[in-house]
Amino acid sequence: MALETSLEKPAPVRAIANAISGWIDRLGAVWVEGQVTQISRRPGLQTVFLTLRDSVADISIPVTCSRVVFDGLATPVTEGASVVIHGRPTYYANRGSLSLQAREIRMVGLGELLARLEQRRQLLAAEGLFEAHRKRRLPTLPARVGLVTAPRSAAERDVIDNATRRWPAVVFEVAHAAMQGQRSAAEVIEAVRRLDAHPEVDVIVIARGGGSVEDLLPFSDEGLIRVVAAARTPVVSAIGHEPDTPLLDYVADLRASTPTDAAKQVVPDMAQERARVLEARSRLRAALDRRLDRAQGDLDTLRARPALADPHTLLDDRAAELDDWRHRMRRQLGHRLDRAHDDVRHHRARVQALSPLATLQRGYAVLQDGDGHVVTSIEGIAAGAPLSVRVADGRIRVTTTATATATEESHD
Repeated sequence: MALETSLEKPAPVRAIANAISGWIDRLGAVWVEGQVTQISRRPGLQTVFLTLRDSVADISIPVTCSRVVFDGLATPVTEGASVVIHGRPTYYANRGSLSLQAREIRMVGLGELLARLEQRRQLLAAEGLFEAHRKRRLPTLPARVGLVTAPRSAAERDVIDNATRRWPAVVFEVAHAAMQGQRSAAEVIEAVRRLDAHPEVDVIVIARGGGSVEDLLPFSDEGLIRVVAAARTPVVSAIGHEPDTPLLDYVADLRASTPTDAAKQVVPDMAQERARVLEARSRLRAALDRRLDRAQGDLDTLRARPALADPHTLLDDRAAELDDWRHRMRRQLGHRLDRAHDDVRHHRARVQALSPLATLQRGYAVLQDGDGHVVTSIEGIAAGAPLSVRVADGRIRVTTTATATATEESHD
C-alpha cells in the first residue's frame, strides 16, 4: 500500500528505501536480454560483477553473479557478448542502488558466436599455434609477393597500388578466392597452399576489406588456421579494419590493420630506402674522412720527429761514433802489437842467451867422439882416437895424441 506522507508528516529515508525495496521484490525473477559491457572479477570474492547494457537505448544495469555460475558456462562470457540473464532485481537500501542478481546466463545471437570464437581461440592457443617463437620474419625485399583476395576487390587494388607506389619493381602472384560465404574458407586454404608451394613467392598476404563478424567468420576457420601455421612461407593477415580481429590475425606471422597497411609492411618505400642509402653513404664518407684526418695527423706527427725530419743527423752522429770507435780500436790494436813485439824480442833474447850457439860464440866448443856422443870425460878416449870439435862456425876433425887428467895438467 502507498505511504501516506505530507509536508507536516514526511517519511524518513529508511521508510522510503524499504518501500522501494518491497516494491522491487514484488517483481520476482525475470529474464533480461542485453549486452555485457564490463566484467569485474575481484580477487578473493566469490561474486563476479557485470554491467548489462540495453542494445538500443543508452540504459544499463549492474549485475552480480556467483563465481560458480559464471565459471560453469560452456562458453566463457566476454565483453561485448549478447546474453539473456535470468535473475532477480534487488534494491540495496543501504547504498540506494539497484542491481540484478543473476541465477542463470545464456549466450544468444552475436554473443554466442563470439563466445564460440573465444573458446576456439583458447584451444588453438593451448596448442601453441599463436606462440611468438613461431613467427617468421618477413623478407626485407621480397622477389614475389603472393596475394590471396577476392577478384577485382578494393582490397586487391589497395594492396597492389600501394605496394607498387612504394616499390615499382614488386611482382605479385595473385590467387583469387571467395572472401565471404560458405566456400570462402576452403578456397582461401587452397590459395594459400598453392602460393606456399610456389618456389618464387617469398611472402603471402591474405587481404579483405571490413565487414561484420559473420562476414569475417571464414578467417577464424580452424582448417585455415592450421594451414597458415604449417606454411613455410611467411603469412601476413590483412582482414577488415583495425578493430576486426579474426583468429587468422593470431596465427599469421604479421598482422596488418588494413590491406593498405599490409602493402606498407610487405615492401619498403623506395624513397625512404634511397634516403637511407644516401644517409649511410654520407655517414661512411664522414667516418672515412675522420679516419683519414687522424691518420694524416699521425703521419704529420711522425714526420715532425727529428729522426724523420732530418735523418742525416742520426747518420752523421753514428758516423762520428764509428770513426771514434775505429780510432780507438786502431790505438788499442797498436798498443797490443807493440807490447807483443816487445815480449817477442824479450823472449828471443832469453832464448838466444840460453842457446848453445851463443855459448860457442863466446869461445866454447863441444867435443864429440866418432859416434857423435858428447865427450865429457877422458875415460874411454885412447891415443889416436878420432874426435870432432864443434865450434860456432863449423866442425873440426882431430885425432887424439894423448890424454891427461886435471891433476896432471895442474902440475905441468
